[in-house]
Amino acid sequence: MKNYSRQREEVLEELKGTYDHPTAEEIYKRVKLKDEMISRSTVYRNLNELVENKIVKRFSSSNSNDRYDYIDEVHNHAVCLKCGKIFDFKYRFNFNRIKETVEEQTGVIIENEGIVFEGICKDCMNEQNNK
Repeated sequence: MKNYSRQREEVLEELKGTYDHPTAEEIYKRVKLKDEMISRSTVYRNLNELVENKIVKRFSSSNSNDRYDYIDEVHNHAVCLKCGKIFDFKYRFNFNRIKETVEEQTGVIIENEGIVFEGICKDCMNEQNNK
């Protein structure tokens, strides 16, 4: 990674302290409360650099803004297709076996360990049932 950056460290510290998988805009607003001089473009640029250096994971979704997660330990995710919320869960998959199977069947070389399941969260399900 490039030289040390106080702003990058502020962005990273914000992500380390949260498990709600915030959007770039949410991160910007939170960091702005601590450092009123930081710009939106600085936060976005530093998020991109943290993703490129595999310190932070970006989740892209067709129905919501990208969300970010600090990679502190291997864990998996469940994503709500309706509201876009991302939930962490821990389960020990045999990643080497899965990775070999996926690479063999698709030719895609897997770089990140982790599995993402998609579905409808309880809140969205309750909201749907209450209509």
